[in-house]
Amino acid sequence: MSMPLETATHPERLRRVCIEPLTRVEGHGKVTLLLDDADQVQQARLHIVEFRGFERFIQGRPFWELPVTVQRLCGICPVSHHLAAAKACDRLVGVAELSPTAEKVRRLMHFGQVLQSHALHFFHLSSPDLLFGFDDAPAHRNIVGVIQDEPELARRGVLLRRYGQEVIRVCAGKRIHGTGAIPGGVNKALDNADRELLSADIAQVIDWAEEAVVLMQQLFEAGGDAYRSFGAVPANTLSLVRPDGALELYDGGLRARDPDGEPIFDHASDQDYSTLLNEQVKPWSYMKFPFIAALGAEAGWYRVGPLARVNNCDYIDTPRAEAARRAFGAAGEGRPVQAVLATHWARLIELLHCAESIGRLLDDTDIVGNELLREGESGQLGRQRTGIGVIEAPRGTLFHHYEIDPDGLVTRANLIVSTTNNNQAMNESIRRVARDELDGYALTEGLLNRIEVAIRAYDPCLSCATHALGQMPLAVTLARRDGIVLDVLRRDADGAVRRGDEPISSTTATAPA
Repeated sequence: MSMPLETATHPERLRRVCIEPLTRVEGHGKVTLLLDDADQVQQARLHIVEFRGFERFIQGRPFWELPVTVQRLCGICPVSHHLAAAKACDRLVGVAELSPTAEKVRRLMHFGQVLQSHALHFFHLSSPDLLFGFDDAPAHRNIVGVIQDEPELARRGVLLRRYGQEVIRVCAGKRIHGTGAIPGGVNKALDNADRELLSADIAQVIDWAEEAVVLMQQLFEAGGDAYRSFGAVPANTLSLVRPDGALELYDGGLRARDPDGEPIFDHASDQDYSTLLNEQVKPWSYMKFPFIAALGAEAGWYRVGPLARVNNCDYIDTPRAEAARRAFGAAGEGRPVQAVLATHWARLIELLHCAESIGRLLDDTDIVGNELLREGESGQLGRQRTGIGVIEAPRGTLFHHYEIDPDGLVTRANLIVSTTNNNQAMNESIRRVARDELDGYALTEGLLNRIEVAIRAYDPCLSCATHALGQMPLAVTLARRDGIVLDVLRRDADGAVRRGDEPISSTTATAPA
């Protein structure tokens, strides 16, 4: 959302509204709105105010620690980081293909992760807005309100998430921050007791997942044009797909399509991601802005995650989820579905696919096999110097890229997480909401909640997405006890230091306190 020249050069003439903290998301962020005297929104931005430096502090560590270390980025999607790092380490040790048992145990773990994360997001974080309306009283518009008004729905959400966490536990040893995947394979298979435990409930889990898809389809269709236009922005899409074009969450080629569904690239090797994608840094956020290199920063931003994946794939290889995908596709009338609230519908289709896939794997005898680990090809220390692992995390495509020295110590790391890939798409959606829902109105809590509804649809994991390139942007405000601001000092991402809007010397900025 661009500003008129006068207000762009004199932002002090605008009124600033801040939504901080964002609620019902993982991590810390805020949204700032700049309004003129007529309550017209001149600027809307999502700011990531949390900083984590995993890319730096893993440098110098042995690469075999990575699958366990990097998952500490997050307590919500640790399995995604665990497996992406393990896939990168497979490359580092020269293992091109895992044993059937190792790959299927990893896939089972991943399906459990996506299932539990999607269940948490829909039932606990997003359903209050969808069930009660965006303007419902905040004291009721939460999981407690769901428990009071829809106790069976809330119960199913808890049990679906618990089942997914049990799948993770039997594969990785713990529900959170387990150690199941190691370079070249896994450290345990399922035993028959674990298999029987999970098999006992899987039919019920599949039925509940399918009923959740039907509920979300009904909510979306009942929302009519308001739901179809809410936060909708035409976006390029990016995801992994199988060689035959099927939905793929663990391993595959990269497919990108434009807003009309036309291909930008297809079945590209995930090992070539750095030639396909570039990243831009902006001074007002710790989160970077990736874009498709061939299209440039202005036109090349894209969407990842459930909406992108279900739009991008040619079919889903589990029958109930495929039937749901066909109904979803009909809502687009032959074009990709761009409605941001349709992300919840796509998310539950994936939840159903994961449940069906878990049932399929539990019937596969490879899951209790004995070949857990494969050795790499011979070479210096048996290792490659670069390892790239790409996976579809619950929130979207996740890239882990590592380089090591001859001693196996990490010399460089680059992580592009799902929420970072969605950064510009989220900003575009909140600008659309600001333009459609807020312009010219006196702001109320319900109107501001619409901004959060748009952000929550992407299920952002803000703590995963935060890092900086070079200097960290920093703002320090000195205020009196009565709130009067005495001084403001800022350091931009390029290291430039300003007092207010005026640049100052580095000696002044760095003088000891």
